[in-house]
Amino acid sequence: MSIINRRLGLSRYEADEYYRLALEAYQKKRLDDAILNMDDAIALLPGRSEYWAARGFFYLEDGVLDKAQADFEQALKLHRFEMLAHYGRGVIAYKDRNWQEALAHFTDAYRSDPKRPETLYYLALCFHRTGDNAAAQRFMEQAAAAFANVDERRRADALKWVKEFQRILGSAARLPPPG
Repeated sequence: MSIINRRLGLSRYEADEYYRLALEAYQKKRLDDAILNMDDAIALLPGRSEYWAARGFFYLEDGVLDKAQADFEQALKLHRFEMLAHYGRGVIAYKDRNWQEALAHFTDAYRSDPKRPETLYYLALCFHRTGDNAAAQRFMEQAAAAFANVDERRRADALKWVKEFQRILGSAARLPPPG
């Protein structure tokens, strides 16, 4: 029967329905329901990297980092340019203060979708943590502009960072030359 279902596209339809239900549950802050729906979607179509990345993101939001990491890794095995999986791995690395790994994953996420404000924001913070405040300022300015249409609170935070980077870069420019 499963061969007939696959040929008719019923498994895909059903999996996509579970995915839709998971997104609705996530929007309502019901992470357990979101994860359970993603479990069902993955059971029906385990080859969809998007499903693994979404469930990983829900685990990340729920603070279950080991399961999030495993799902992100599976998503990247299926599709090495899965933006959400790179983003999630970047968040985990950032939380672990592994700035270089975080920067690598956020860079890959950025390459997959260069307009995501969250990725731009984290890229800026990674550049700051690695000492490249000029790049940090450029990415934070882009993040602030991208947040303007999405989240005013996050935009205000990004603008505070832009001012901080301007202050840091201004202070560095006024330092006397070494020696």
